[in-house]
Amino acid sequence: MTKTLERIQTADVIPESTSVVIIGGGIVGVSAALTLAERNIPVVLLEKGHIAGEQSSRNLGWIRKTSRHFDDVPLAQAADKLWAQMSQRVGRDVGYKQSGIMFLSDSEEQLVMHESWLESVKSLELDSRMLTPTDVDTMVQGGKGKWLGGIYTPSDGRAEPAIATSAMAQAAVNKGAILVQNCAVRGLSRSAGKVTGVVTEQGEIRCEQVLLAGGAWSRRFLDNEGISLPTLPLICSVMRTKPMEGPTEIAVGASNFSFRKHQDGGFIITQRGALDAPLCLDHLLIGHRYLSQLKSQRSYLRVSLGNYFLKDLAISRRWDSGSSSPFEKVRTIDPLHNSGLNQEALTNLRKAWPAFDSAQIEEAWAGQIDVTPDSNPVIDRIKDIPGLTIATGFSGHGFGTGPAAGQLAADLVSGMNPIIDPSPYRFDRL
Repeated sequence: MTKTLERIQTADVIPESTSVVIIGGGIVGVSAALTLAERNIPVVLLEKGHIAGEQSSRNLGWIRKTSRHFDDVPLAQAADKLWAQMSQRVGRDVGYKQSGIMFLSDSEEQLVMHESWLESVKSLELDSRMLTPTDVDTMVQGGKGKWLGGIYTPSDGRAEPAIATSAMAQAAVNKGAILVQNCAVRGLSRSAGKVTGVVTEQGEIRCEQVLLAGGAWSRRFLDNEGISLPTLPLICSVMRTKPMEGPTEIAVGASNFSFRKHQDGGFIITQRGALDAPLCLDHLLIGHRYLSQLKSQRSYLRVSLGNYFLKDLAISRRWDSGSSSPFEKVRTIDPLHNSGLNQEALTNLRKAWPAFDSAQIEEAWAGQIDVTPDSNPVIDRIKDIPGLTIATGFSGHGFGTGPAAGQLAADLVSGMNPIIDPSPYRFDRL
């Protein structure tokens, strides 16, 4: 994980009961806890490791509407409004800047793809626009790349993952939420099929509603409860430079690199054209659900069979609430970063913008992404288990929509009018 992640102090002991239990201390679960606390609804958030220890602190920090699925854009638009108010809401700066995001095209195919997306979202009245090569050179100066153009959304932005979720969590505590770290939830308590509480490694908490926001762990948790959620893992490697002079405040994505300004003056860089795809047992069980994705994205995936498969195989898939769960044995998913992919990104970036020739790497890390077959999350009540709602499967772009996704989940849990139409995120579509 990034060494700049801020840790917070939370309660050590679970209460006997509450109204809502949230499983998972990433940005979505924390946002839901903050929302419920602001509504004076008693809520307890349980995190098996520490707040934001996994993908919520390991992502790139982009807050974008550009290139999202049409049905996913309204959630991103709602998130923009919440991000703009976040520093005031939580009482401290979370690094949010509406500095714009630009995607570059070095082929006609990419250019047509961006034009098609822009046409598809015309009814949503975004401020996105196509760029000419001259526009690119003017907006991001000093470049040597031969770009055919690109697409730019001025209202897209960024925030700092190492700060934002922790700040939101502290605000939730200040407003009455109870957060407990290093406390894994082993399973659900039920009566007549309905949720009545959760069983943790510390004992049971009685509650009326449960929200599962467990990220990459959600599939394993639900499977043990008799619910099949199709998600597969991908691993993204990231690096941060030391403070340096850069070409722009705009976040820039090309076919084989991306970069954005970090609040300390450095840059966050990744190989945008490649993700590690370590094979595991789930590929054999549900891989057929991803065939269409594989056909369109196979050039981006670095597939491997090795230690990941064996480590995953060693983690239990069935357990009872009276015994230790997988979530106690592996508190944090902490994959090794792929230094080769990071070096590819930096080499490609230096060819395009020589200003990065002087870049010095401050740190590198990796995070595991849970991907659904259509790359959209699930935010929905589970009909087969009354009292259970899930918000998971964000497929690598959940940080940007996190505040709105958490609020939508809180709306569903509390029975309030949802912040946006939740139907694109229903569970039964999968």
